[in-house]
Amino acid sequence: MVSVINTVDTSHEDMIHDAQMDYYGTRLATCSSDRSVKIFDVRNGGQILIADLRGHEGPVWQVAWAHPMYGNILASCSYDRKVIIWKEENGTWEKTHEHTGHDSSVNSVCWAPHDYGLILACGSSDGAISLLTYTGEGQWEVKKINNAHTIGCNAVSWAPAVVPGSLIDQPSGQKPNYIKKFASGGCDNLIKLWKEEEDGQWKEEQKLEAHSDWVRDVAWAPSIGLPTSTIASCSQDGRVFIWTCDDISSNTWSPKLLHKFNDVVWHVSWSITANILAVSGGDNKLGRRGISEGEYAEQQRTAKLTWTPEPPPPSHLNQSWDHLVTAGAGANAAISPSM
Repeated sequence: MVSVINTVDTSHEDMIHDAQMDYYGTRLATCSSDRSVKIFDVRNGGQILIADLRGHEGPVWQVAWAHPMYGNILASCSYDRKVIIWKEENGTWEKTHEHTGHDSSVNSVCWAPHDYGLILACGSSDGAISLLTYTGEGQWEVKKINNAHTIGCNAVSWAPAVVPGSLIDQPSGQKPNYIKKFASGGCDNLIKLWKEEEDGQWKEEQKLEAHSDWVRDVAWAPSIGLPTSTIASCSQDGRVFIWTCDDISSNTWSPKLLHKFNDVVWHVSWSITANILAVSGGDNKLGRRGISEGEYAEQQRTAKLTWTPEPPPPSHLNQSWDHLVTAGAGANAAISPSM
């Protein structure tokens, strides 16, 4: 059962489209149709507005925190066709980079695993996916996958920086051979898997077909190195699929219908242990699926949701918790524990 432990009154003047906790679970970033991005300190159940970031000229669809090893960095994307990267310097948040390489709304941003460096994938309604890589001294290199999805790209999600099966097969002390991969979902009803080639170019590796309408979100599940890779997808068709690949050499993905809803399903989000999938859709309820338990429980579903790790207390360093953050049509964001 999911229960609300904290509600944050963001004072946004329009619908909240995304709410994301940082790596440590102490800061909450929100974005809205009011064109703003806000950052709150939410420690100890409180809410202190740290920053009100203005730079977009249209509804802001999504925000994404970079790994803290690179500093306090937040990316945002908007209907105004822009991606803005914000950074905190000496307690002040400022725009550090603005990407204007798309011809239509930018719908999704997702940072790559920190092992690869500071890399941001951006999916746009112009059908293209941009990859922004920080090269140092304030410079960003841009690679673009044109015509990634007909009509438009709605979501991007990186594969974990863990080689499938490495928990079992990887020789001790040997450095794994990482291959950068990510998944995307689009208005062509397809999920596509992309892989970086040795020459640094991106190639379509796989095309997954099961949905009968626009794919609204994709989420590559976290991994500790087990042989199976897992992706969740949701769609305008009301269906949620779980895709699994048990053999990395054959790269064959099999879909399983998790649930059929009576309305559009907007977002899917894995817990950090990848055994619970949260689902949000158009019927104003939140669905939670215990993958290992095979059970389905419905709570309040909202417009957007995300899981976040909370740092364990010093006396329990071997434990961790999931918190689920939800946001919807009002000005509030809610923080809930997983159990």
